[in-house]
Amino acid sequence: MKIKRIVPLHVGQFMYARIETDSGLVGIGEAGTWGHLQAAGAAIQRFAEYLEGKPAFDIEHHWNVMHRFSYFQGLAINAAISAIDIALWDIKGQALGVPIYELLGGAVRKKARIYGHVYESSIEKILVECQAKMDAGFNAFGHLNPFLDEGNDQVWFKTHIKKMRDAIDNVHRIREVVGDRVDLLIELHRRLTPPEAVTFTNAIEDTHPMFVEDPIRPEGPDAMARVADKINVPIATGERFATIYEFQALLARNAVEFARVDLCLCGGITGGRKVAAMAEAHHVQIVPHNPLSPIGLAACLQLAAAVPNFAIQEYATGFEAGIFESRPEHLGSDVVDEVPRPDQGFVDIPSRPGLGMALVPDAQQRRPPLSKPISMRPHFDGFVIDQ
Repeated sequence: MKIKRIVPLHVGQFMYARIETDSGLVGIGEAGTWGHLQAAGAAIQRFAEYLEGKPAFDIEHHWNVMHRFSYFQGLAINAAISAIDIALWDIKGQALGVPIYELLGGAVRKKARIYGHVYESSIEKILVECQAKMDAGFNAFGHLNPFLDEGNDQVWFKTHIKKMRDAIDNVHRIREVVGDRVDLLIELHRRLTPPEAVTFTNAIEDTHPMFVEDPIRPEGPDAMARVADKINVPIATGERFATIYEFQALLARNAVEFARVDLCLCGGITGGRKVAAMAEAHHVQIVPHNPLSPIGLAACLQLAAAVPNFAIQEYATGFEAGIFESRPEHLGSDVVDEVPRPDQGFVDIPSRPGLGMALVPDAQQRRPPLSKPISMRPHFDGFVIDQ
């Protein structure tokens, strides 16, 4: 079976690689650089020059060619590789009549635990949304930001003591509302310095969060290791990593306990299973990252079905049009033919051949192309803050 045509599809806030074969099968994969969709789309077109006419089943070979060619990489390029890789696995599963997890060694689980997003600009709204998520059957909440998801139009400044105490109090208030019914996955979104991360995390240890995610910017593995050495709450990080080697650097430094591999950035299903294997050897669990459409979710669930060290899966209930607002349904549910539905905090692993879902024919009509404007929240001193 040969690859006949590869095209990027910009659907709303999502970018896909659509691959057609000479046998008539079509595969779909998603690119994860939601801030730079056009760049990923251009890279998909560039790789099509090499892939069209090549055997569709040679996934590992193509993965290596795309990564090794001229050795120019980065998030947009690797997001394109990821989308193409996922689409090729989708084709192979369809051709052989099995879900992708059967090609990865078979299922070790039939369900995946999930966590829903909580996006809100005030602690009062967070507490209301936590109750709504519990009523909907979720038993874990993520994107739970005690520093709040306020708009980029609001100038920011707080003293150190106020910044710490407000966020610490917010976590304790959340725990009071949810009791022991829910695991809290505290999202810090890279907005703290190492000393701030240590101060804050040690002060919420008594609430027993499952982890704190991205307490500091992720580029420096030594800095992350420094933080990990001074706190007793596990760290989750890795959602913005584009290569397996960035995970290796963290694992070697004992700087991560939950690897947030993004299959739509870190090499697709091929890259994801490599990260999972490295993590398994270090007794580290994976928490696949997906603030994207159900296509990205489907890829994550196929991997989750096949690896022993899967912990929990991100289930994006919010971020419509790039807005930090909580919603009941999965982001982008209207562009696919099937979405796994939460039931008692879990979803069933899709078992149809390939990914287990497909784009609807009129996806682009339902969601015209949308790009996130470039902006950052200003600090009072004139600089910008990570948020």
